[in-house]
Amino acid sequence: MLDVRPASSLPLDRLTALFNAGYEGYVIPFRLDEAALRSMITVFDIDRDASRVAFAEGEPVGFANLALRGDQAWVGGVGVVTKARQQGIGEALMHALHVEATARGVTDVWLEVIEQNDAAFRLYDKLGYEVVREVEVWSLPAAPPGGSAEEVDAQRAQARVRELRRSREPWQRADATLAHYDDLRGLETDGGAAVFRVAGNVQLQQIAGDDPEERLRALRGLGDVTVLNLPADDATAAALRVLGAAVRVRQREMVLKIQPRG
Repeated sequence: MLDVRPASSLPLDRLTALFNAGYEGYVIPFRLDEAALRSMITVFDIDRDASRVAFAEGEPVGFANLALRGDQAWVGGVGVVTKARQQGIGEALMHALHVEATARGVTDVWLEVIEQNDAAFRLYDKLGYEVVREVEVWSLPAAPPGGSAEEVDAQRAQARVRELRRSREPWQRADATLAHYDDLRGLETDGGAAVFRVAGNVQLQQIAGDDPEERLRALRGLGDVTVLNLPADDATAAALRVLGAAVRVRQREMVLKIQPRG
């Protein structure tokens, strides 16, 4: 019999092991150590009390992470260990997350699903999630810097981005996510601004305004550039393509609207 409990019932080292086992054989190889999972929990506001772990015969066999920000929630990963797959555990975990989200006054639950993951997409569609947009993970190789971008204070760049952006940021690059970082940097041109981090590579967090190519040319002078879940129709995607960047992953961003209780 399946027993679903709060993720907080597992110590972080065992939760890390379960996370990695749940993603074994995944479409995109994905593995975390304990420090990386702790950082993910903090940065994305994953609530371990609201998140769930499934147990079978006393052993953890699956997990589902729920991040909470006011009336908005995000599913930060769902996984089932290999031996327990195709037994309805993922669906049971998702139902448990929806119960928790509803109890906490959530109105929208967001998630992303890789386009090759047909089984997960079918499950989310069955549960009532709707596709909002296509998002892409981009990689831009380092090159000599160019353009006229000036490095500025991150707060100044963020304020400019907020004035100019035309679409909602994905959860991983939202303002509330960036508030957890203490190493943000900014770029500005006459046409717009960008916010980024340098952590092994250059991680473009937010960008808005005209002529994004100018800012991208400056960023690639600092190293290889990645940008996570950029909307496919964003002007920055076209600029990345011009500069020889490649799409590494395509995903569908989906949302479930929850009816208020009562």
